Amino acid sequence: MNQSAHFKKYGKSYQEKIFQAFITDKNWAAQMCEVMTPEYFELKYLKFLTENYFNFYIQYKSFPSMPALLNIVKEELRNDKDLVLRDQIVDFLHRIRANPDIGDLKYVKENSLDFCRKQAMKEALEKAVELIATDKVEAVIGVMKQALSAGLPSTIGHDFFEDMENRFVHINRNPVPTGLHFLDKDGILNGGLGRGEIGVITAPTGVGKSHFLVSLGAEAIKRGRNVVHYTFELTENVVGIRYDSHLCNIPSDEIIKRKDEVIKAYKDNDEEYGRLIIKEFPTGSASVITLRNHIEKLMLKSFAPNLIIIDYADIMRSTRKFDSLRHELKLIYEELRNMSMEMNIPIWTASQSNKEGSTSNVVGLENMSEAYGKAMVADVVVTLSRKPEEKAKGVARLFVAKNRAGKDGILFPLHIDTSQSRFSIMPDSEITTLDEAMAMGNVSLKEKLKEKWKEVNGDNND
Repeated sequence: MNQSAHFKKYGKSYQEKIFQAFITDKNWAAQMCEVMTPEYFELKYLKFLTENYFNFYIQYKSFPSMPALLNIVKEELRNDKDLVLRDQIVDFLHRIRANPDIGDLKYVKENSLDFCRKQAMKEALEKAVELIATDKVEAVIGVMKQALSAGLPSTIGHDFFEDMENRFVHINRNPVPTGLHFLDKDGILNGGLGRGEIGVITAPTGVGKSHFLVSLGAEAIKRGRNVVHYTFELTENVVGIRYDSHLCNIPSDEIIKRKDEVIKAYKDNDEEYGRLIIKEFPTGSASVITLRNHIEKLMLKSFAPNLIIIDYADIMRSTRKFDSLRHELKLIYEELRNMSMEMNIPIWTASQSNKEGSTSNVVGLENMSEAYGKAMVADVVVTLSRKPEEKAKGVARLFVAKNRAGKDGILFPLHIDTSQSRFSIMPDSEITTLDEAMAMGNVSLKEKLKEKWKEVNGDNND
């Protein structure tokens, strides 16, 4: 095989990143399996790894995990003559797990897939010439069609009549609950935010968006899910203390002086908590590409997130510059949705409401600051509202402004304890609709809901 037919010209680092991409992006690896041969690698240990990685996929219809791949290497290379190759492979796998450097992974994937597809076309053309020379012209069309389709995404889409049965099979959204039972119940979120979905919590400044995101992450951890929490305003330690406060039922301002109690609470806990990674980026410095690269590094270290929390998307950096801020914000949300769908992971983030939202009884979609397009992208939009006089009482309203999974336009009376980042539905209250809430005027929402609850139960006594 000449130099133009393998990856030698790109160098060692590039070739190693191709295999790193196999591990972090299984869909892309499946595409490469159709058009690539291990012989494209110059390095012997990469040839060996790729051959076994692809063979495992062909046999089991899934790719091996990192521990399984290490076991395959040790099993296949047991002889003394293979010790050098085995040590090279084990060193490489441990190296990419400990010190991943895949900032240009997107370029490597696109370039190498394009390279392999071109090689497949060259081989098809050579074979076509041979077929024409032997008067097998009819076979040429099939060879060229196969070469053109190689390396494309494996599914052609949903064939409406052929795939009819698939439409009636229950879709496993594997939702991550919010912990608010009224919100999670069937007919609204149907268990929580599902894989590939993006949820947005919208509120004015100081109402509790960051606390709400912590409560969502804590609920996921308590249910054994792995969470990545990105923070662009608060430090990693401050966010960590908020999680400590919520999980240990200790006010956040007492966490440090009661640290022994916190540590003991985790050690004595019988529940199987998930893992939590908190990552801080300076305001305006992180783009969606930054988050993708970080998540791919975590996956190389055998950490697979079940929920991504971003506090918050409005202060991320756009991958493109526009004259208008609203266009940049819309692009950020579109890229986040693409990341959620491609990685099959739910994402919760927050959005600032506009000035009018700070004085509204209920914050609606029209109060999302700068870009209404953010609401168009999201699967779920919930809003928080509470006036200054309500903060001392811990009273607030949560409004389901948009919901692709079920009902929206529903209002929940909430109690907020910001000392523990804790949210709960107010007792003895009933949910209502936006129209009813707007008609209340100066009447206390809580009192109105209590009256409605009495009416439903047939109790007209004061």
